[in-house]
Amino acid sequence: MNFFEKKEHHLIFRENGETVMITPWGENSLRVRGRFLGDVEEESVALLEPVVSSEAQIQIDEDGMRASMVNGAICAQLEVQPWGHALQITYRNQKGEVLLREISNGGALTKRARDYKALPGGNFRLKVSFQSDRREKIYGMGQYQQEVMDLKGCNLELAHRNSQVSIPFYISSLGYGFLWHNASIGEVHFGLNTTEWTAENTKQLDYWITAADTPAKIEEQYASATGKTPMMPEYGLGFWQCKLRYYNQQQVLDIARGYKERGITPDVLVIDYYHWPRCGDWRFDEEYFPNPKEMVQKLHDMGIETMVSVWPQVDWRSENYEEMKQKGLLVRSHAGVDAQMIFHGNNVFMDATNPRTRQYVWEKCRQNYGELGVRAYWLDEAEPEFTGYSFEQYRYDAGPVTEIGNIYPREYARLFYEGQKTDGRDDIVSLIRCAWVGSQRYGSLVWSGDIMSTYEDFRRQICAGIHMGLAGIPWWTTDIGGFHNGWNESEQFRELLVRWFEFGTFCPVMRLHGCRQPAQQIINQAGEVREQTGADNEIWSWGPEIEAIMTAYIGVREKMRGYTRRLMEEAHENGSPVMRALFYEFPEDEKAWDVADEYLYGPDLLVAPVCHEGARSRQVYLPQGAVWTLAATGQVFEGGRSYLIDAPMAVIPVFSRNGAQEEICEELKQIAK
Repeated sequence: MNFFEKKEHHLIFRENGETVMITPWGENSLRVRGRFLGDVEEESVALLEPVVSSEAQIQIDEDGMRASMVNGAICAQLEVQPWGHALQITYRNQKGEVLLREISNGGALTKRARDYKALPGGNFRLKVSFQSDRREKIYGMGQYQQEVMDLKGCNLELAHRNSQVSIPFYISSLGYGFLWHNASIGEVHFGLNTTEWTAENTKQLDYWITAADTPAKIEEQYASATGKTPMMPEYGLGFWQCKLRYYNQQQVLDIARGYKERGITPDVLVIDYYHWPRCGDWRFDEEYFPNPKEMVQKLHDMGIETMVSVWPQVDWRSENYEEMKQKGLLVRSHAGVDAQMIFHGNNVFMDATNPRTRQYVWEKCRQNYGELGVRAYWLDEAEPEFTGYSFEQYRYDAGPVTEIGNIYPREYARLFYEGQKTDGRDDIVSLIRCAWVGSQRYGSLVWSGDIMSTYEDFRRQICAGIHMGLAGIPWWTTDIGGFHNGWNESEQFRELLVRWFEFGTFCPVMRLHGCRQPAQQIINQAGEVREQTGADNEIWSWGPEIEAIMTAYIGVREKMRGYTRRLMEEAHENGSPVMRALFYEFPEDEKAWDVADEYLYGPDLLVAPVCHEGARSRQVYLPQGAVWTLAATGQVFEGGRSYLIDAPMAVIPVFSRNGAQEEICEELKQIAK
């Protein structure tokens, strides 16, 4: 009996209604698909057609019980187990070392590595189980609000929430990368005995695995398979000013002038949400912005780009609601009252997975923002933020949310990227609150959501930024100071804000934002309560001492412009993270794989944020294999050891690798004096 066949460049297994197909998919990479009671589908929810795919070698043993496929540095070995003819797949590198192996059937236990549970309508609930190597360390997977670096032992929801970004790709310390190529709502459990992936609603099994000797090579192969980020435009390299919220035209211009008077030109000034009459109107409210074209032009004349917030919600009272409902451009609820988020009224979401919706919404934004000179968009609520996150309640044009829901933020970014491309724009950046596999190719700059103004949340963002880079999203940022509950008169908050500002200087994008307290209520001429405006959030809002520190770090960011541009070129060309785990540059240093509160800003600068209340020093581990110079003092340290480093209020420990980036270090030294 022969369970295997070679068909063109595929290796196919069939047994008792199950089909498993393995295909070479890019350099040193394989795509694995499986179907129960049906042919494997060719569609791809995220993977691009491979540009580079070496000639794979397929071998089927004479007894028909074993087969293998080799594609460069990765080998898949398939073996039919005698009890029940269950298939077990093992992946090895070019040295023959095991990278990943499915669970066995356990003999009489008759377990299934690929377990399909039928659902009404023909789809399945799928669970795929692999053996777990206790030595393994796991990184990536997007952004989960936890202070955890090695994800081994973690249970993760495969779904988006406000401040949670699920991107199901990880890098393993064993030398491989793994993409769960499935947009279904689900879970992954990186247990000590097994790793288990589940999809709540899917047609078929689909994952991609790649092997390489270094994390950098794995990341490059992943970027080739899923798409690379565009080149960051010049206005993404400097300082961005934002707050919740500049609610009128005069306020926007006054803030811009305040910076210009201080000799600072923010690259971007952001106008936050509810500058519109109703969600879904996608235009300025004339009461508060009587001449937005003039406002945008004045900002441009000052050298400042204007970014406006866009929400995907459509209020029942919006001027566009009835038309969009009639044309089928909205997300649909399966049952009950169709109010998907209640916030300043009853709202439903526009369906970003529908190409007709994308065309309709872009046309509104082009007319009401683009024609005024607005060139950058802030795509908020991108998960989208369903009240209660009851995913089973909703359906997109692309399918049920339980089956396809995780693509929404990518398609939202696609709407604005393709719209601007059609209008001849190339320097496209969309600040967005969520992402999925492939979002990077649509100019997505992900920020970490509505986090709290606490040191705990601050530390979580360091981990989040590192993991997001490894998950293929090099453009990442955070609200400097946190978003919620930052009271301007609190000394504790002011210290936190300074420390966060120092960290923000060394993020891929540097953006000051938050809902500062105490807030002010806004009531329009009709007597309607509008969204509040927070307290002041400009660098001069907390007194001259803090202003001096922030001004100095904006100066550092300007000195870094050339270096940051180089890092953005690397991200564009080969998918490299801008914010890098220590092991990314030093994979041979075992200790570098365990550091959660330091990172490398590109290859040359090691950054160690001060992220504990009241701290004026901190322990810093310096990786083995380089000599490190502390920018603040010029002191030189050998790698491979930890050191206690002084860190006064105005100083963030930054180390130069082998004497690189002298100009930036000199700027930091002047601050320390």
